[in-house]
Amino acid sequence: MGLLRRLRRARLAGRVLRRLRRAGLTDARYDTRAFRVRFTAPGDDVPTLIELAPLLVTPGRRRVDEYVAGLLLNPGLPQSWPAADPLRRPALPFLSEFVVVDQPDTMTYVSAAQLAAWNVTADQVFEAARANLTGAVLQSRATEPTIVQFVDDGDAYWTSHLLLPHWLERLAEQVGGVPVAFAPERGTLLVTADGSDHLPGLFARAEQIFAASSRPITPMAYVSDENGCPQPYRAPSGHPLHQTVRRAEGVLALHEYAVQAAHTHNAAALQLTGDASTGWRTQAVWPENGPTLLPTADEVLAGTVVHPWRSLAPHLTRAPGLDPPRWQATHWPP
Repeated sequence: MGLLRRLRRARLAGRVLRRLRRAGLTDARYDTRAFRVRFTAPGDDVPTLIELAPLLVTPGRRRVDEYVAGLLLNPGLPQSWPAADPLRRPALPFLSEFVVVDQPDTMTYVSAAQLAAWNVTADQVFEAARANLTGAVLQSRATEPTIVQFVDDGDAYWTSHLLLPHWLERLAEQVGGVPVAFAPERGTLLVTADGSDHLPGLFARAEQIFAASSRPITPMAYVSDENGCPQPYRAPSGHPLHQTVRRAEGVLALHEYAVQAAHTHNAAALQLTGDASTGWRTQAVWPENGPTLLPTADEVLAGTVVHPWRSLAPHLTRAPGLDPPRWQATHWPP
C-alpha cells in the first residue's frame, strides 16, 4: 500500500475516532489492517465495528459525522435509530427491521451508506439477512398448552424469526395451540398458546422484561395473519384480554414517543391513564406555553380539560419527517 493511501486512511480513521470520543466512547480503537474502528456502545455487551471503506467514497467531516451518528445513541447525537443512519424499514406498529453484520465477537449495524459501497439494493440486503436466519423450530410436541422460551445465545436472533413468513405458526405443536409470541427485548422470545391460562401472565412478564432491559423491543403480543406474517394480537371489546392488550399497546407507545421526544423540539409528552376496570387510555399532554407537537393518543389533556382525540383531530396537521407520527398544534384548545 502506498504512503499517500496509508496517510489518507489514517486521517479518515482519526476523524472517526475523534467523533466517537467526543460522544464519550473512550474505548474506540482503530484496526489498521482491517481498516475499521471498534468500540462498545453504552448498554451493549458486544463490540460494534465501523467499516471505514464506505467513507472513502464520499469523504469529509460532515460525511463522517453523519455516518457515525447512524451507529450511536449518545448525547449530542440522534437519540433514536429511526432518526439516525442505519438501514431500516417498517415492520410492525412502532417497530422497524434492521440489518446487522454478525461476526464471532462483534455485531455491526448496516448503514444506508453501505448500499452504494456494496452495489446492492435495500431489498437485497433485507432478503439476504432473513435468509441467514436458521428458521429452526423445536421437535418436541406439547400434550397441553405450555410456554416455550427462546433465549438468544448471541447469534440465534430468535426475535427476528418472527419476521419469517409462517415461522411462528409452525410452533403450534410445541405450545399446544395457536402460537402467541412476545419479544420483550433483544435476547428473549416467549411463545404460548392462544386461549391458554398462561397468556395473561405472559403479558405481565413481557412488560417487566421490557421495562428492565437496556435493549427493549416490545411488550405486545403477536400472532400470524392469513399470509403467515406477524401482526399484533387482537382482543376486541368484550374479549377477556381487551384491557390487557390495550395496556401493552399504551406502554409501547409511551416508550417510543419518549425516545423521540428526547431529540424533538416542542414534543408534547404522552402518558398512560386509567386502569383495568375503567379502561387504559393514552393521553397527550398539551402545555399552555405555545405551539407543540402532539403524539397520537386516545385523548388530549389541555390544562385541566380532557378532549377526545377525535374532537381535535380536524384542527391538527401531521408534522413531516417524524415516525411515530406527531401532529402540529398551534392554537390552545377551547
